[in-house]
Amino acid sequence: MGPFLVQNNSVSPVLQLSDVVKTYSRRQGILGQRITISALNGVSLHVEAGEILGLVGESGCGKSTLARLALGIEYADAGRVYFKGTELSEMDKAALADFRRQTQMVFQDPFSSLNPKKTVLQTLSEPFIVHKLCSRSELKTRVAELMAEVGLSEDLMYRYPHEFSGGQRQRIGLARALATRPTLIVADEPTSALDVSIQAQVINLLLDLHERYRLSFLFISHDLLLVRFVSRRIVVMYKGRVVEIAPSPSFGQKDAVHHPYTHFLLETVPVPDPKVKKKAKAMSSQRAIKFAPILGAGCAYVDRCFMATEICANTVPVLRHLNSTQQVACHNL
Repeated sequence: MGPFLVQNNSVSPVLQLSDVVKTYSRRQGILGQRITISALNGVSLHVEAGEILGLVGESGCGKSTLARLALGIEYADAGRVYFKGTELSEMDKAALADFRRQTQMVFQDPFSSLNPKKTVLQTLSEPFIVHKLCSRSELKTRVAELMAEVGLSEDLMYRYPHEFSGGQRQRIGLARALATRPTLIVADEPTSALDVSIQAQVINLLLDLHERYRLSFLFISHDLLLVRFVSRRIVVMYKGRVVEIAPSPSFGQKDAVHHPYTHFLLETVPVPDPKVKKKAKAMSSQRAIKFAPILGAGCAYVDRCFMATEICANTVPVLRHLNSTQQVACHNL
């Protein structure tokens, strides 16, 4: 077995969220009135062993909040988060330490996620030291192996983050995530800060690592095309709720997806044919508020949905199975 090979024979999903709720409160205005913001509202999903699950939605829909809850950085106000069948809140100190080792994150901004005062050697040595994975005499060898895994020369280990390009810094971030031999990696917009050519290199590296070590990934992005390319299943979120879950091939054609918001996301994907784009714009222009939404009482998408009926404004739709592979939260489907 290689130094980074992960084997997972667990029957339970690697990660499972069940009816998770997360709210934040902050003061607003000159009087400091406290308001409550609902980031997640009854979210349920799971990541299977060796799977890349895509999570897509607009900015502010709760994707990054979900990532923090999945890694135990924050805790849910309600609902449950499970790792390999064990709820995070029920883990003892030893189990929690093992959970921290087995779950890692790749951040959106590769520059701000690295300490500018530390060399690559110091940055990549830290996981080995914290989790006591090797002796100090082995650190350079293990760091060199990590760098080779992500396509970097070991000669670069004495350099600082500012001496690398954006793509190289993200490779260092991936190497740091691999250091603990994780089971699950949460990638939160890992390519959004990179230009297109570098994005392709990082994505290909990520897919290669997934294939080589059968890692599980929760891949978060606002780019539907990218998520469809890397993942097996896609979860669509809108305003803190899951509105549709479907296999990624379904997102290649509009008649294979169902929720109106998912159709809207597909319409916004750039297409080379101007006639097709004109038709998509015409469909989007038909949307108007037909029923005044009651805050928290109905579907979050009711004020933008061309299919909305009165029940949509008054009752929250439940995520239900349309078939064996697709789930949707809509009263009119």
